[in-house]
Formats: sequence, structure tokens, C-alpha cells
Amino acid sequence: MIKDYQSQKELRDRYDFCIIGAGPAGITLALRLAGSGRRVLLIEGGGHEYSQPSQTLYNCTSTGMNVYAEETRLRFLGGTSNHWAGRCRPFEKSDFDVAPPVNVPGWPIAFSEIERYLPAAMAIVDLPTDSGFKAINASMDGNDFVADRFLLSPPTRFAQKYAKDLQETEGLDVFINCNCVDLEFDDKTGRITSVVVSDYARHRERVTAKQFILATGAIENARQLMNSESLATAGVVSKDGFVGRCFMEHLNLDLGTFILGEGQSPEPRQYFTTDAFVAQFQSGKGNVSAALLAQVQAYGRTAAIKDFLENLACDVGLAHKIDFITHFNCPGDGVITTLIEQFPNRNSRLTLLEERDALGMRKVNINWELVPEDRHTIKSIGLEVAKCFAETGLGFVKLDEYVYDVAVPLKVAPHAHHMGTTRMASTPESGVVDENCKVFGTDNLYVAGSSVFATAGASNPTMPLIQLALRLADHLNHQAGPASRYS
Repeated sequence: MIKDYQSQKELRDRYDFCIIGAGPAGITLALRLAGSGRRVLLIEGGGHEYSQPSQTLYNCTSTGMNVYAEETRLRFLGGTSNHWAGRCRPFEKSDFDVAPPVNVPGWPIAFSEIERYLPAAMAIVDLPTDSGFKAINASMDGNDFVADRFLLSPPTRFAQKYAKDLQETEGLDVFINCNCVDLEFDDKTGRITSVVVSDYARHRERVTAKQFILATGAIENARQLMNSESLATAGVVSKDGFVGRCFMEHLNLDLGTFILGEGQSPEPRQYFTTDAFVAQFQSGKGNVSAALLAQVQAYGRTAAIKDFLENLACDVGLAHKIDFITHFNCPGDGVITTLIEQFPNRNSRLTLLEERDALGMRKVNINWELVPEDRHTIKSIGLEVAKCFAETGLGFVKLDEYVYDVAVPLKVAPHAHHMGTTRMASTPESGVVDENCKVFGTDNLYVAGSSVFATAGASNPTMPLIQLALRLADHLNHQAGPASRYS
């Protein structure tokens, strides 16, 4: 049953599971656990649709590179699946086998731990489970790049697709406009005793459950942990610990431009780094997309036409495209964009501010930083792409200066793939949650979503985070034993 906490304060006395956040991870967990006979509470801070009072609670500041954190998240039922483009690509075995070349370890679990959940995750996002991940073009010759393989979800809008299930699943209570504002931890028992929830008028009450799961996204999961004074007092969250650290985003930048080779197909192309490339260059992984721009009849490519296009761009508010227009001469020109892995970095992190939001929670600053190994990845991919284009006759590439000169600042756009901040690890010395997504130092607090990613790979995170949510649901069901809905 879906209820609005603004007007319906009808929480039960106790639940088996309390899940905070109703995006893809939270909804997947809630339906899986309730479907196993558990009494489940799923709370969502936003409403059925976008609202400014809810979205404003995501306001934060940033230093380092701009994350565009406020523009790339949605705070209402279904979460960011409401503007997800639908691209799906699974993690690879090498993502789990090969440790990142930095002073932070990789995944503490084997690839098989999430691989077995791929068919179920595909079904959840409306992908046919009998279809392989398909390439849209041929591979380039050599051992550096293969044709990227992915599938496109319709895309699945979780709030819409699962509306009936959320409304009718027995044992499941869903409350919208119900904001978690505190996690209350008992140091003596090592357990979260309750969470404090609030409506927008700051009416508050406590929710008790046997187990609690944070599923509010990479930024908010860490922010919830950092805002809990009882967790800080107990040392579960500390300034020197990993909560909020290793924030990662896939690097979305233009590698450069190209002119298509004679006789080459004008269709878009997408390539992906091979394991051999990563091993040879000791780099991260990356997707490279090459696409032609809409043709512009230049009529002799005269300077007068270029000047006309410059003035037109300014007149219609496209001044940011002037540089692009003036550097290209003829139809057939294209642009090369990327989705490149970022390595975990302790200094890429969230920190609490003194300023508080409308519900009294401290806001955060996001300091998004790269390590030198990230710039090495960008340079290696860029140079090899240009080389492969020329050697295969695909075209001629002009790289942007920041690709090959690491002293030049990057121009990065958002992919909205927020990862890390509560990373999975074998010990609290290198992460926040253990192999089962349980927060170190607690007995009943778990985290779901891409915030637990130990490394980012170059795969879109939605489907892997659903795989991990399914794995977590199985673990929680097994740990809980026989269903206890009516106990």
C-alpha cells in the first residue's frame, strides 16, 4: 500500500526491514523481501512526482571538478530511473579480478557473486534474458578496442512499472514524502534501534525494524551516515574513515574530433577497451563513441560562411558551439566522446557543512578529484584511438589538447553515474561495508546501490546495482530465516 506521510501517519509498530530510498535498488529490495513473506517498510522522501521542496533537499556545494549533483538526481518515487536513458552493460570478470593501480583495493567478492543475478536483473529492467549484449559495429583491428556490447532498456521507469506491485504486495508499506533525518545507533548492542522520519512540516517519529537498508544514492547514503551523531560518537563514522570517500563518476569528455575516411560508413560507432589494452597501459577501462554531426553545406568552405555560422550561433544562444563550428570545414566531421572509468581516490570525497537543510540535516560538499592514473587513462585511450582510426582507415582524429597534455584542465560533463562513498571492502581500513553490504561496526545496517561499488569499471551502473540488490535480498532472507510477517 502506498500512503502519503504528509497526511497518513500510519506506520506499524515494527517491521522486519526498513528500506530508506525508493529508487531502482530500494524498490527491487522491497519487492523481493516482501515477496518472501517479510514485513517491509519502504520510505521515500519525495512524492509521486517532482516537487521543488523535495528536490531542494539535494542542494549541496562542490569543489574540485563540477559534479552537477543537483541537476543529475531526482528526488521522488522511482529516483533517477525517472530520467534514466536505459543503457545497460554488465560488469566484466576483469573488473573483479584486477585491482586498481592505486593505493585502494578492488572488489572483495568474486565476479560470480553478481554474475548469477544477471538474468533476474535483465528481467527487472525489461531486457529479454535470452538476448546477448550486442555490438552495433565491427571491432577495430588490433588488440586495443573491441566493439562495445550493450542493450537498451525501454527504459524502465520503476515507479510506473512497479506501481501495482508497490500498491498491492502483501506485507509491504510504502510511504512517500517520508524523510529519514536520523539513524539512531546503540553502541552497546551494535544495532540501529530506530530511524527518525519527518514530513515537510517537521513532524517526526521513530521507526523500528530488525534490519535497516540505506538505498538513497551515492551522495545521500554517505550523507545519512555522516549526519548520524550516534554513529559518529560510536566511531562507526569518523573523519579518518571511508564514509564519504572514493566518490567516483564516469568521465564524460570529448576526446577530440575526426574526419571520416573515404568509403567509411557514416553510422555511429562505439568501442570498448580490451583487457589486453588495460594490462599493457596499466590504465582504466573506457567506452569511446564516434558519431558524425549533422551535415552542414559549406559551399566551398569559405571564411564568409564560417563567419555567418558564428553570428547565427550567437543570435540563437549557441555561443558555446562556436569553437566547434569554426574548427570544422566540411560534411563528414564528427566528435569522439567517452565513458571512462575513474579510479577510487580517498581525496574525492564528501564532507559535512555547518549549513542545514529545511529538515535540519547538515548539507554536504562534494570534492571531486582525479588521481594521476585517471589522466593517464584518458591520454592512453585518446592516443590509441587516434592511432587505430588512422591505421584502419576509419578516419583522421584531432585530439583535444587536454587529452595528451595533463597540465591542461579537463572539460568534463556529467554522466550522472555517482558511485563509491560507502565502498565494499574486506576490512574497515579500506571501506564502509563488508562483502554482504553491512556497515562495518553495526549488526543491522546495510547499504544498497552504486555507493558500494569498490571500482567503477566502464559499465553503466544501473544494472550492476540491481544485481547487487538482488544478492543483498537473498542474503537478508537467508539470514532472517523463516518468514515472520505475522510473528
